[in-house]
Amino acid sequence: MTIDVVRAKSLGDIPHGFLGRRGGVSTGAYASLNVGIGSDDDPANIAENRRRATEAVLPSAKLVGLYQVHSADAVTVIEPFDDAIRPHADALVTNRPGLALGILTADCAPVLFADREAGVVGTAHAGWKGALGGVTDATVLAMEAIGAHRDRIVAAVGPCISRASYEVDDAFIRRFCEADPENERFFADGRADHYQFDLEAYVVSRLAVAGIGRIEALGLDTYTDEDRFFSYRRATHRDEPSYGRQISIIGL
Repeated sequence: MTIDVVRAKSLGDIPHGFLGRRGGVSTGAYASLNVGIGSDDDPANIAENRRRATEAVLPSAKLVGLYQVHSADAVTVIEPFDDAIRPHADALVTNRPGLALGILTADCAPVLFADREAGVVGTAHAGWKGALGGVTDATVLAMEAIGAHRDRIVAAVGPCISRASYEVDDAFIRRFCEADPENERFFADGRADHYQFDLEAYVVSRLAVAGIGRIEALGLDTYTDEDRFFSYRRATHRDEPSYGRQISIIGL
């Protein structure tokens, strides 16, 4: 099975891809392109899957990743670092060729950024906590610090859990509305005392408010498309012991 690489029209010929679960060597719950170092999958399979993912997007590049903690922290990468010393953060930016910036997700929103003219790219892991905390804003600021201009930046929001699949409770919606009462528009009524949260739309809104020049949302739901994507929430609802992670990559 070939690797499934979803590309954003807005990013054009910039090496990038939102990868799914197809085309790897893992089996069982991790079948098949599981790239999650934190999972209980065979480390040899994870390493091979990460190699294949990198080659599918930016051949011969060095894959650079993070120890993701749902923060609003961005790291500027000037040289490769090993997986063993991954920084605790949730966004990466660079202006150096030969680096493949990778973000792992399993329902959270992966966001890829590029200022083609400046030769600056970035990627962010935007779960609800990081998105609310401003991880996309931090990514833009880090890109500007190495030469990007926000009105030239293109951002693409990749596969993530959709509003129809993302049920939340009263405490959840209160967090967002206390931060900004206008955030209520990202929630639809659900069953009693519950709501459906549109993570993708919220991330797009944060990007728009930040002044990003062009924004593309792919509208792909990780929860419902089981053949194509891993999903933490789907695995949780099924009481499955673990789950895989997919990767989104961009580089120069």
